[in-house]
Amino acid sequence: MRIVVDAMGSDHHPVPDVAGAVMAAREFGKQDRLILVGDRARILHELSKHNATNLPIEVVHASQHVEMSDNPTRTARQKPDSSMLVGMKLVRDGQADAIVTAGNTGAVLTLATLHTLRRIRGVRRPVLASLIRVENNQLVVMADLGANPDAQPEWMFQFGVMGSLYAQHVLGQPRPRVALLSNGEEEGKGNQVVRRSAALFANSTLNFIGNVEPKEVLQGAADVVVTDGFVGNIMLKTLEAVGAAFFRVMRRELLRNPLRILGGLLISPVLRKIHKQIDPFEIGGAPLLGVNGVVIVSHGRSNAKGIKNAIVQARRAVESNLIEAIRQGLAQYINSHEGPSPARKLHRPYLARRRHKRVNA
Repeated sequence: MRIVVDAMGSDHHPVPDVAGAVMAAREFGKQDRLILVGDRARILHELSKHNATNLPIEVVHASQHVEMSDNPTRTARQKPDSSMLVGMKLVRDGQADAIVTAGNTGAVLTLATLHTLRRIRGVRRPVLASLIRVENNQLVVMADLGANPDAQPEWMFQFGVMGSLYAQHVLGQPRPRVALLSNGEEEGKGNQVVRRSAALFANSTLNFIGNVEPKEVLQGAADVVVTDGFVGNIMLKTLEAVGAAFFRVMRRELLRNPLRILGGLLISPVLRKIHKQIDPFEIGGAPLLGVNGVVIVSHGRSNAKGIKNAIVQARRAVESNLIEAIRQGLAQYINSHEGPSPARKLHRPYLARRRHKRVNA
């Protein structure tokens, strides 16, 4: 297996990117090869700090890198030799099986969808999914996390299909429970997109259990939670912020006097376990589902552990043959729906007005 790591992706590149790749290479052994793409001199300098001479790590030079402030739609033209684009081309051309990057999410979506890997046949919009750990140490797939801030009902349904296939093939859940994130559990709750999406899910063969509120998500009521990218991104960042705030307050209160410090030492194993459960770097990254290749997107502020765990995610996705599973699953869905879908019917009046205007013109 060959996994590309965009060594210039994170906010503090290439330090955590290289360190995470070294950690992964030591864990995997000799059977897999990691390909670090970026400024060769800087990457080799970092590798020299880790005694990585005998590790299966290759370096591919790229003279440019994508900044977080770069315009995603102009990246391919303005930075044709960026580490992100060079890495994706390696996956596209069959020279690598997956790519991990902590770079600009918008650029990842644009370069993968429009310039290199392209969408899987039948996919309306690729979706950025994420794994969140909830009660009982359960992993929940949430999609979308930011790729599609404005979503249509048919896109939302495909998010659910792809998220369910990911949960089934990568997480080993035989029949994942799929739910829509809404402001109420009752049928009919939510905005127009949620209500119309619910109708598509209800008429499908997915294991759709209805709407869930955030509290049900954290209780593990569903295995796959579907939302648009705007709401999903805010929810994920809120969860991360609440977790970080909890530990800041806990630390401050425990250090107020010697007795509390002693109590803190007694409960430190429990606190470490809780921290590991809510630490986003324990997950590593979010898979971009719907393109012809395994793409894992990490936090820009990822540390070495986050990069290493993102590489582990990429490896699992390749091992489970995720791309072919999504390709076959979506083909089965498309073939089983004859005629226009409910989402398309909703747009017929608009299309009719467009045709009428063209005829009159």
